[in-house]
Amino acid sequence: MFRSKERTWKRLTIAMVAVLAFSVMAGCGKKDESKDAENSDNSAVVATYEGGQITENEFDRELRIVLSLQPTMEQFTQLDDFREYLIKQEIAYKYLESKADDKTKAEGKKKADEQYKAMKEAYGEDQFKAMLDAQKVTEKEFQNYMVRVYTVMEGQLNLVTDEEVKAEFEATKDDFTTASVRHILIGLQDAEGNEKYTLEEALKVANEVKAKLDKGEDFATLAKEYSTDGGSNANGGLYENAKVNKWVEEFKQAALTQPLNEIGEPVETAYGYHIIRVESRNEKTFEGLTDEEKETVKTTVASNKLDEFMNGELETKIIKEIKLPKVEKAADTTEGTEGTEDKDGATTPDTGTNTGTEETDTNTNSAK
Repeated sequence: MFRSKERTWKRLTIAMVAVLAFSVMAGCGKKDESKDAENSDNSAVVATYEGGQITENEFDRELRIVLSLQPTMEQFTQLDDFREYLIKQEIAYKYLESKADDKTKAEGKKKADEQYKAMKEAYGEDQFKAMLDAQKVTEKEFQNYMVRVYTVMEGQLNLVTDEEVKAEFEATKDDFTTASVRHILIGLQDAEGNEKYTLEEALKVANEVKAKLDKGEDFATLAKEYSTDGGSNANGGLYENAKVNKWVEEFKQAALTQPLNEIGEPVETAYGYHIIRVESRNEKTFEGLTDEEKETVKTTVASNKLDEFMNGELETKIIKEIKLPKVEKAADTTEGTEGTEDKDGATTPDTGTNTGTEETDTNTNSAK
């Protein structure tokens, strides 16, 4: 659930690297700038920190990183709070990169090069070029930024201990639980998105369906007849060996706690009422994690360390001054813009990259 604008923006920016494994350094229209040239221009200084500064042009490049991969985030670039968060992130990355040792820099560059190549292959040459051109991005700028980000992430990974990885797993082990769940959704809307039932009506139908199941009628048959979940009704309502953390919270908790092979009471979610039968559940131990899963946990710990650094030492000791110009809003649109900001604050996860939007989309398809 949405906690704060800053937390969501962290997901939308740092998560671009952690989840999508790439990011973009937007350009200023100079097609062959070196990394050193990026840091030398005659624009105004908008931030100073221990050992360096950020100019207006540099910040403009950083701002367009987001727009290169997430054009829908353009609305957020008009929010002063978001812009301030983004420049703090830019400072953090530049500062930490400057403190990295040669081994960390070499490993960061290696990973950045690997992901850069994979990204180009995934997008295709033409689409990749179009994405860069849309924000006046050169490939050199793109590569330089990726090296910076991966160097920073490598440095944070180096700080993670085995004990911290185990502790993080124990705190979040439900995220690795898989279950086979059969369910029937009595949805509030039909396939076209029109209202089908009120919440009260949906509960009434759900209780009627549960009564039929309790009398021994076939679950798969009733799922095909009643369920409005297009992702499972044709399969008799079954989601097999699925990660429970991909489902909405109420459905997830039922999958985690409901006794096996028993039909539970209808579970309410935003989509309607679910009649659920958990057919199997696999709860992982730390020893049972794959190497890839352990690396995922380690990356989470590293990301948390970076978050702590940004909210602690960066704020209190490293940043000297930030003087970004305020975003100018037209007088006749100010009221609407302010209203939009409030709305965006409440719905930002739906327009995000990975920690929010993917889960929301999967929730819609997997647990309704």
